[in-house]
This record gives sequence, structure tokens and C-alpha cells, in this order.
Amino acid sequence: MNESDLLAMFGNPVLVPAGMGWLSAQLLKGVLILILHRRIDWGRFTGTGGMPSSHSAFVVGAAASLGLHYGWNSPLFALGAVLAIIVMYDAAGVRRAAGRHAARINQIIDRMTASGSFELKPEELKELLGHTPLEILAGALLGVLIAVACS
Repeated sequence: MNESDLLAMFGNPVLVPAGMGWLSAQLLKGVLILILHRRIDWGRFTGTGGMPSSHSAFVVGAAASLGLHYGWNSPLFALGAVLAIIVMYDAAGVRRAAGRHAARINQIIDRMTASGSFELKPEELKELLGHTPLEILAGALLGVLIAVACS
């Protein structure tokens, strides 16, 4: 990959809105925590889970850009839409369930540690992994808005 190829990526009509969707969602997560809880949580700027879904903003931004640039009936848009649906379904289902499991496991370990029946305190499992349907919808809308603004 040469320098002109690298520069061309930064002008790609699909990658740019997708990346801007992800970045905007991540920034919004941090800002929302600051507004609602009056504290800075640096982990929210890069972490998974939370409002809005950066995964949804990323994949919907890409899919919407494919539709805007190549047509809503193009195979490229269809591929982007299918991938976006898979990612959003996974975020609401599997990853959200994994976060719930992590919360329960952390509770069990805390109780066992407090009662003395568990000697070592392992690293706490990350609980904020997936998204609620509202977080996914907000991310998807953000992705569409950014794709339209960039086109």
C-alpha cells in the first residue's frame, strides 16, 4: 500500500461516514456520562455498550453510504444492510446476554470472597458489553444522519 492508496482511504465515501459514525457515537457516550453523572469516564470514550451504539452507527453509516452512492437496489447496499442487521442483532442478543452473565458471575465471586470461601479475587468481568434496543436505534439513526450529511 503506497501513500496515495492510504490517502484515498480517507476520502472513501463509505469508510468516512462509517468511521465518523463510530467516532461520534463514542464521543456522545462520554458526553452523556458527563452531563448525566457530572463526571468524566474516560472508558466510555472507547468502551463497548452504552448510548448510542457505536457498532450500529458504524455499520449503518456504511450501509446507508453504500445505498446513497451505489443505489438502494444494488448488491453492495444489500450486503451492507445484511451485515448491519447481523451486527445489531448480535449487540442486542449475544453481547447483551454475555454482559448479564458477567454481572451475575461478578456477584457470585464477590459473595464468595466476602464469605471467605474464595481466597483469590480474580479480575472483575466486564459487564457493559451489549446494547438495549433503544441504544441500537439511536446508533443506527446517528449512522444514517452522518451518511446523509457526508454524501
